[in-house]
Amino acid sequence: MTQFTLVRGEHLSVALSLAAAGVPVMPLRAGKVPFGNCSTCADNRCGGRPNMKTPGPCVCLAPCHGWAATTTDPNTLNSPAWARAWQQAAAVAYHPGGAGITVVDLDNADAIDWARKHLPTTRAVATTRGEHWLYRGTMPSANAVRPGVDIKSLMSYARWLGTGTGGPLAPLPDAVRALIVREPAPARQRPVTAPRLAAGGRACPHRSPVFLERGIAMAEQRITAATAAVHATVFAAFLAVLSTHGRCGCLTDAHVQRLFAAAGAKGESHRHCTEAWDNAVHRLGMNA
Repeated sequence: MTQFTLVRGEHLSVALSLAAAGVPVMPLRAGKVPFGNCSTCADNRCGGRPNMKTPGPCVCLAPCHGWAATTTDPNTLNSPAWARAWQQAAAVAYHPGGAGITVVDLDNADAIDWARKHLPTTRAVATTRGEHWLYRGTMPSANAVRPGVDIKSLMSYARWLGTGTGGPLAPLPDAVRALIVREPAPARQRPVTAPRLAAGGRACPHRSPVFLERGIAMAEQRITAATAAVHATVFAAFLAVLSTHGRCGCLTDAHVQRLFAAAGAKGESHRHCTEAWDNAVHRLGMNA
């Protein structure tokens, strides 16, 4: 398999080549870790990206904030603010999600054997202990999705180790997406209930139950498609459903359970779903 073995003087050159191909890159220190925040951004004084969980690029002049520092701008890569980092760099990293890629990081022989049995063949890159399997498409990143397997895609970085072998990248399969889906949380003791039509409330304006079904299905789809800020997306979906269907009495507990199930499949706990639902009810003044 093709693999780059670089000396420090070559890291910037490789980074510029990748950036020209549309791959966001940044330098890594020894140990495969990003450079720490500069003095301006230390302890998040800049109001930046705590734990690198906030989407979007880094706005600092130095390569701060982990994956969010990756860039395709040659002027940034060649800037004086980045010069010291490149002089100390031990490797080049890239943001797979920013390049439209998902990396299945297989950390040992057992993980590779599992992938060969359960995942479609795609381009592979040799690593120190295993392989990176590259797929075309993006998804949320997650560690330890199964023994020896990590997912690196959106809001994550991977070490650049070369172009690999195996032909073109295969489309991201459902089998990989399913690795990050958590088991739904146990049902809470207090049942989830839909708001009820208050005495003297208005009649249902919907001419057909199809309208309600379409609204629930759209909310489920919105939640399922979320790749970041899942909790905020769940709240927004709940708010949209309640604002349209919550006051006329047509919304049932079964509909609410469907929304909770969609959120649970994205990793939201039952408690978080309940809080989001209750907050949406309160926002719309429906708990009076």
